[in-house]
Amino acid sequence: MFPTRFTPKTGLAGLAENWRADALSGFLVFLIALPLCLGISMASGFPPQAGIITAVVGGLLVSRINGSFVTITGPAAGLIVVILDSVQALGDGDAKAGYHYTLAAIVCASVIQMLMGVMKAGKMSAFFPSSAVHGMLAAIGIIIMAKQIHVMLGVKPDAQTLFETIGAIPASLRDMNPEVAIIGVIGLLILIAWSLAKSRRLKMIPAPLVVVIIGMALAQYYDLDDEHIYLFLPDYPFLPHHEFTIGPKFLVSIPQNFLSSFAFPDFSLIGSSMFWQQVFAICLVGSLESLLSSAAVDKLDPYKRASDLNRDLAAVGFGNIICGLIGGMPMIAEIVRSSANVNNGARTGWANFFHGLFLLTFVALFPRVIHEIPLASLAALLVFTGYRLASPLEFKKTLAIGWDQLTVFVITIVGVLATDLLIGVAIGIAAEFLFHFWRSVNWAQVFKLHRDVVESAPGVYHVRIGGAAFFANYLALKGDLAKLPRGKTVIFDLSESWCVDHTVMENLHDYCEDYEANGGHAEIRGLDQHVATSKHPLAPRKRSV
Repeated sequence: MFPTRFTPKTGLAGLAENWRADALSGFLVFLIALPLCLGISMASGFPPQAGIITAVVGGLLVSRINGSFVTITGPAAGLIVVILDSVQALGDGDAKAGYHYTLAAIVCASVIQMLMGVMKAGKMSAFFPSSAVHGMLAAIGIIIMAKQIHVMLGVKPDAQTLFETIGAIPASLRDMNPEVAIIGVIGLLILIAWSLAKSRRLKMIPAPLVVVIIGMALAQYYDLDDEHIYLFLPDYPFLPHHEFTIGPKFLVSIPQNFLSSFAFPDFSLIGSSMFWQQVFAICLVGSLESLLSSAAVDKLDPYKRASDLNRDLAAVGFGNIICGLIGGMPMIAEIVRSSANVNNGARTGWANFFHGLFLLTFVALFPRVIHEIPLASLAALLVFTGYRLASPLEFKKTLAIGWDQLTVFVITIVGVLATDLLIGVAIGIAAEFLFHFWRSVNWAQVFKLHRDVVESAPGVYHVRIGGAAFFANYLALKGDLAKLPRGKTVIFDLSESWCVDHTVMENLHDYCEDYEANGGHAEIRGLDQHVATSKHPLAPRKRSV
């Protein structure tokens, strides 16, 4: 356990005080980040080094100006779908041109993102219903799995649309390249075994590192460095014989000189509506994911520090401008690497700095080692990541909150798969609105929450909420709560609210937890006369009388 009574210093004083713990954690996170940065970048239609550029900028630059403490910034799987869609849509079949147009879209999206942070829009994540956000992430997981399974099996499907890509999975299983598939499947099995293992010592070894090392050993065994053809002769006569090609195309290709990795944006499509559609998609998904991840990482911080989400958003936006100008992907606050950072004993943002420094040093000195990593190993990492985003457990957890939340969750998934991220999320939000209107929410109460914040006694603040409390009108209350002093008593009175949705319940619950973690006391009252849609403590509820 970490000593919560001790609060680490920040800045240069924090470096002098905590450099040993932060350097060690930064090194261990670097071992996890390296293969993920490569895999995420390639799955997004970018060169593999683009993900490294992003993590280096996030570590060396953003870690010095952001508002968080133990967060790791870098490319994330949640951005794969929106970036790949931009490359394909803007490039119109030309991947290289699409890459440069997307860099321009990233720069424009990042300017908006930085301005949002400056204008204190860090609370915007509260506007989106939780079930729609989780549905978006689950849909992203499904898309990642659908696309990366083929890479893991060493097959390129003849498919143009997402549903064709999903439908081609049985054919890829039938026609898989056995040697490549062995590398990919073994990597996936290692990740599954690591997730089920109980040994703390075993879990101290980064599973992605094990996958990459074993994949590289198998690549040497199968001589993937040299292009050759081999004949697969199965022992069973009913299985057909196949001739397969093996070669460097199944390995990561990266420039030997890291400085030659830089690429520059092409703004020639800035006047088109398609360009701005991609800009807003990148900005929305990146900002939303980063804010949600930063808030989640705060709950893991053993020192119970609260991030400045507005400063964080502005810093990530500034870092993304730099990334777009030199050929990198957009970054977000990344939850998996941040969790590993906390578990490895990180104390300050210098751990993020060291993680970026180790990445830069490695790619500058050992690019040949990166070239020996099989694409199938990276695909296995992404398939496993996609599964975690869209696992049956996510459906089960959402159903526990209520069947209406599961419906919004599933509608958002289907909407994203059938259209795109922006339209799919909009469909999920519309579904949430429909459920509220079905519960007879007054139109006049949709965007305005009746609330009253008073100091009823010295150090005791009563927050009275009336009418309909749900995601579309919660932002104003969140702004009021941000102004309350720390270390006092906050009492939420919901007795006059006749409808409270899941998003508001979740946000109030999180606020109470965070407030108490920082030395205060907070509680929710007045729900005795409300009927919940399920037994879950955060289920939507409506007053019965």
